[in-house]
Amino acid sequence: MSTFQEKVMAQKLPREKVFRDPVHDYVHIHDKIILKLIDTREFQRLRRIKQLGTSSFTFHGAEHSRFNHSLGVYEITRRIIDLFERQYATKKANDGLWNPDEHMVTLCAALLHDIGHGAFSHTFEGIFNTDHEALTQQIITSSETEINQVLRYFGNDFPEKVASVINKTYPNQQVVQIISSQIDADRMDYLLRDAYYAGVSYGTFDLTRVLRVIRPYNNQIAFDYSGMHAVEDYVVSRYQMYMQVYFHGVSRGMEQVLKSLLDRAKKLYLEDETQMKQPAGLLKPFLTGTWTLQDYLLLDDHVMSTYFSMWIYEDDPILSDLAYRFVNRKPFKSLIVTEENREALAIALQDEMIQAGFDPDYYFGINSSYDLPYDYYRPNQKKQRTQIELLTKTYDKVELSQVSALVNTLAGEVKGDLRLYFPGQLMTYFECIPADKLTSNQQMILVAHEKEYNDTNYQIQERLFN
Repeated sequence: MSTFQEKVMAQKLPREKVFRDPVHDYVHIHDKIILKLIDTREFQRLRRIKQLGTSSFTFHGAEHSRFNHSLGVYEITRRIIDLFERQYATKKANDGLWNPDEHMVTLCAALLHDIGHGAFSHTFEGIFNTDHEALTQQIITSSETEINQVLRYFGNDFPEKVASVINKTYPNQQVVQIISSQIDADRMDYLLRDAYYAGVSYGTFDLTRVLRVIRPYNNQIAFDYSGMHAVEDYVVSRYQMYMQVYFHGVSRGMEQVLKSLLDRAKKLYLEDETQMKQPAGLLKPFLTGTWTLQDYLLLDDHVMSTYFSMWIYEDDPILSDLAYRFVNRKPFKSLIVTEENREALAIALQDEMIQAGFDPDYYFGINSSYDLPYDYYRPNQKKQRTQIELLTKTYDKVELSQVSALVNTLAGEVKGDLRLYFPGQLMTYFECIPADKLTSNQQMILVAHEKEYNDTNYQIQERLFN
């Protein structure tokens, strides 16, 4: 037994510890290291960061956190590698099966895969030039963090190994694919968990069946052909969740308000910080671009929400209004546009905003949300995706979309939409104007609005043309 294996065995818990979980029933812990990682300040911080950001303004139950999700990814990963070690452990060099020595690095990477996410992560990143993927690497490898100190129990190079799994450079691609591929522990948990908390059925699929047919093969991950329908169900569920939950127009409307709010705060502070009543405090390093890792770890959704509530009482009318809109759920309205009518509608909306007293820099936004439900392997693609492969009884591999007509209809084609966002007061104002008094801009906007929403209580086409 190697020194590493001895350390693994020495840190085993004398008795299994379990956490209750609404998605997986129980999360099972067998290792002291996993418990210590969960107890670090960096991991506990994930309790205070929502998994779905602004989606809770649309789906009121979606208040779950990155902490919940990270435990769920750990649990699915634990089940996968337990299966591999029981049934598919390597017997000789280069047989393409599972190496039990990868047990701990896989579990640690699964648990920590989202450790770099911050408050309102994706919106915050765009304003303050943070990068949650780079910060995940830094939190794991920096000697300043408690997580790094815990991981070093297995050796000074162990944090770097865990980080390399997450950034997909780890030599053993089986380990990487369990946590990051087109069907992985991360996606499987967030689909089930997000569907559960959002109160929708779109994201559900047969996890038990998927975990029965997953297997290591030829240094990669494959699925028994007999489980094709369970894998199909997963792909379709993911597509439906993106279309119905993740890309929901109201959630994106709140995200646009948040973006404008942070933009305005940053502009005011950089112009003259005395314009703001409230001191910048924990946000100051981000407003000035001088933040450190420790500054980043101090922020969470609760801290940001406190600032938003205080900004309602600022003297700047734009900052105050945007803060009020965000705190009290007043999303921007939207129009779905195409590349053909996007420019004309954007110009029309901005002209109307200016006349109504809204600054388009903060009250107009363009949001494009697209996803690739399933993709083939493309060797020349910058961010390559590992295709889902099925294993026949004769041990031949076949790519999923070649045998699944259902998946083939989704493969290789992006799905989503492009929206223009604006204050809802504009539409209310237009609807009060007599038809013969509407300007050409107002007519264009109202026709586009009716086409999208098919509002039977307000037939603008009839008003204009009959």
